[in-house]
Amino acid sequence: MIYLNPPPRIKVLEALGAIADRRIKIIDEKSCRVTSSLGDKEYYVYVDLERGVAYSDDNGTKYRSYIGYPIIAFLMLKGYLPYNERIAKGFKGIDWKILNERYKKYSIVERIVKKLANSRGIETKEIDLFVNEIMSILRRLKLKKLENIPIH
Repeated sequence: MIYLNPPPRIKVLEALGAIADRRIKIIDEKSCRVTSSLGDKEYYVYVDLERGVAYSDDNGTKYRSYIGYPIIAFLMLKGYLPYNERIAKGFKGIDWKILNERYKKYSIVERIVKKLANSRGIETKEIDLFVNEIMSILRRLKLKKLENIPIH
C-alpha cells in the first residue's frame, strides 16, 4: 500500500475555502462528499484514522498520491485537524479550478489568493503559520492510500 504524501501548501487554503463555501456534506463518521469550487464535480472522501487509511477521488489524491483538499477539509470538520473560521472566510468564493488552470503554478495562485485574503483582513503571516501547523500534522499522520472506494 502506498503512503499519501503531504500536499502542496495551497491545498490547505483550498480546504478552508471548501468549508467556508459549505461544499462538504458529511455522510458518517468516516466519509463525506465534497463539491468542487465550480460545482461541476463531487468527490467522495473516506478516512479511517484508526486504520491509518484514506481515499478520495480528487485528482491530487488519486493520481498524484498526496492528501488532497477534500481529505483535509473533512479532517478539519471532524476535529482531527485545526480549523480557523476567520482565516477560512478569507478564501470564501474562490474559483480554484479556474485559477489553477489559468496560471498552472500553485505558487502564483497562492500569491493571488493570499492577496485576496489580505484584502479581507487576514494577514499573510497568520495564514502561513496556520498552514505550517496543518502541514506538520499531515506529515505525522502517515496515511495509507486506499485505491478503491471502501464498502461500508
